[in-house]
Amino acid sequence: MLDSKYGGKHPANANCPGENISPALAWARAPSATRSFVILMDDQAGRAGLGVNHWVGYGIKAHASGLPEGAALAAPATFTVGRNSLGMPYLGPCPPRGNAPQHYVYTLIATSLEAEALPPGLDKAAVLDALKGGKALGAASLVLRFNH
Repeated sequence: MLDSKYGGKHPANANCPGENISPALAWARAPSATRSFVILMDDQAGRAGLGVNHWVGYGIKAHASGLPEGAALAAPATFTVGRNSLGMPYLGPCPPRGNAPQHYVYTLIATSLEAEALPPGLDKAAVLDALKGGKALGAASLVLRFNH
């Protein structure tokens, strides 16, 4: 379960009263051909099952073994910032109040792309499209839960 500080902060949504801090993430044993990583955060049950993408980051250097707490909105970013479903760089969990804990899937993708290969501001679909043709080398996911 994610602590309340990791909840999203969005003035237009009463379900988002958190501090909008991304959690620390760590990984190991990337494929040997890895040149960069992509990080995605999705709420697959959001929008009545249509899904909500909360975070798209890419160009994470191949030598990285994690991201510190708050990295999603840290300035300057240590990776290229994309756009989530709302057109923002990052939004923490914002499930409806009173619901059971919602699942948030963090997916790390090892890629053969150089860290500077993609321009800033891409959405999830554009990043995944850029990884077609064998550029995605492997992935791992972590499911964290959040509720109010």
